[in-house]
Amino acid sequence: MIRVILPAHLRTLGRAGSEVTLEVKETTIGGLLDALEESYPMLKGAVRDHVTLQRRPFVRYFACEQDLSHEPPDFPLPGQVISGSEPFLIVGAIAGGCF
Repeated sequence: MIRVILPAHLRTLGRAGSEVTLEVKETTIGGLLDALEESYPMLKGAVRDHVTLQRRPFVRYFACEQDLSHEPPDFPLPGQVISGSEPFLIVGAIAGGCF
C-alpha cells in the first residue's frame, strides 16, 4: 500500500483524511494518480487536468525529500514510497504578491 499525504483543500473535496493509502497497479506517478482518482472520484480534475492529465499549475508532488512535480507520468515512484516507509506528498503551491 502506498501512503499519500493530501493538502487540506483536497481532503475536504475528497472527504478524506490527511493521509490515504492506495493499492497501486502501476508504481509510477501516473499510476498513483490513477489509483487516487479511482478511490476518490471527486478529486478527478483537481490534481491534474481532465483532458491532458497534466499536473495542475499550483499542485506539486514530493517524495523522499525530492520535488517530483516536473517528472513525466511514467516516472517510477521511489522504492521507499512503494514499500510504504515514506509517503508521497501532494502539496498545494502558494502564490502571492505584494500589496
